[in-house]
Amino acid sequence: MKKDREEMLGKYDVKKLLIKLSVPAVLGMVVNALYNFVDTLFVAQGAGEIAIGGLALAFPIQMIAIAFSLMIGIGGASVFSRAFGRRDYKKMDHAVNSALRVGFVGALAIAVLGTIYIDELLIFFGATSSNIGFAKDYLSIVLIGLVFTSLNMILNNLTRAEGRPNIAMVSMMIGTGLNIILDPIFIFNFGFGLGVQGAAIATVISQIAAFGYIFTQALTKKSSLNINFKGGLLVDFQTVKETIAVGFPTFLRNSLGAFLAIVIYRLINQYAEGDPAIYISIYGVINRVVMFIFLPGFGVVQGLVPIVGFNYGAQNFDRLKLAIKLATKFIALYFVGGFIFIQLFSKYIFTIFSEDHNLLFINYGSQAFRIMSFGFLLVGFQIVVSSIFQALGYPLRAMLIALSRQILFFIPIAYLLTRYMGIDGIWIAFATADILSGLISIILLVYAIKGIGKIEMQSYKPTNEIIQEVI
Repeated sequence: MKKDREEMLGKYDVKKLLIKLSVPAVLGMVVNALYNFVDTLFVAQGAGEIAIGGLALAFPIQMIAIAFSLMIGIGGASVFSRAFGRRDYKKMDHAVNSALRVGFVGALAIAVLGTIYIDELLIFFGATSSNIGFAKDYLSIVLIGLVFTSLNMILNNLTRAEGRPNIAMVSMMIGTGLNIILDPIFIFNFGFGLGVQGAAIATVISQIAAFGYIFTQALTKKSSLNINFKGGLLVDFQTVKETIAVGFPTFLRNSLGAFLAIVIYRLINQYAEGDPAIYISIYGVINRVVMFIFLPGFGVVQGLVPIVGFNYGAQNFDRLKLAIKLATKFIALYFVGGFIFIQLFSKYIFTIFSEDHNLLFINYGSQAFRIMSFGFLLVGFQIVVSSIFQALGYPLRAMLIALSRQILFFIPIAYLLTRYMGIDGIWIAFATADILSGLISIILLVYAIKGIGKIEMQSYKPTNEIIQEVI
């Protein structure tokens, strides 16, 4: 099976290979995105618009946990893919087992600390008396299942890296499908009638089921993921360093997303006219729908990453360049389509999230979303370029893209514009930051394609060089 996947990643027609690896990831992401969308919709219908704000306030700590899991998963997958290309099976085993063990310990620590300091965290995030109860009800339960969620995400990335995207897709579909079935049962009065708590319980049960499936698949003889239970929590520290170094831009990007949410909530609390809770709920809807649009794009990138990592490790630079060009064109066109969708249907989106047809929620929310969506015109370049650099083992360049959008552009622009324009400035700042960082990504992409195979004619960058680059 290993040789079959080596043959597929190294010799199969690039366009067909990208489609073969991307379609399962895209389908899985679409299902996952549908879960986020439907989950929020059920909460809105079962508990009202303000409850959406409660979920939004739980978002920062969830994003920190997700950021950690993706750092380990994507970093470990990059190490695994490049080792796979070199046929370094010992390194492959180190990448898998170290990732799972570090992921377990890290997720457990976040869950414990989050539970102990839940009130302080939510108040720090910007919770008010109107929505803190919803946020606490949801977050306290989600933290219980955090370890399973984290390990599921790590295994999902490793499974794609070994060339088994269908397994990763099915795992995501199990988690999402089960959650959509359980949500109404736990949320609405015809079932258990638990409201926001019911949404959290459904999420935890679904993540445990998804983890159970992908974990058992990783233990079969068909898998190249050689999971070893004998080592306990022992890890290969050199591999862990490389995993963290390569995955750190992902952690930075997603944890900055949590920090960004806190900044947004505080700006809303400061500049909103009337109760800020309704505006936080508006941002909660926008954030969920943006995830719905973005996740299929991430699916294409996840199909691209094993091709990039393997062919870089095998020095197949022509295949590497072709795969990058094909994926970039598709993702750019996809996000232009996302922009058109939001311009046409944003009002309808907010209408279906409003149980009592709140005009402020619908009219202002749709206006804000249309402004924000202008950034979609270039946002795809950030996603694909950052992932390419991670797959190649260049964390510093990937980190630059993550920093440019959220730190260099969004935060200063948002503080400046809200001072003169109120909370309208938040949505304009989003669009501006996406456009500027997209332009930077295009420049870096052109430079990277020209440099591949000319400047770096080596199949493997040693761990100490990767660590040096990140330092």
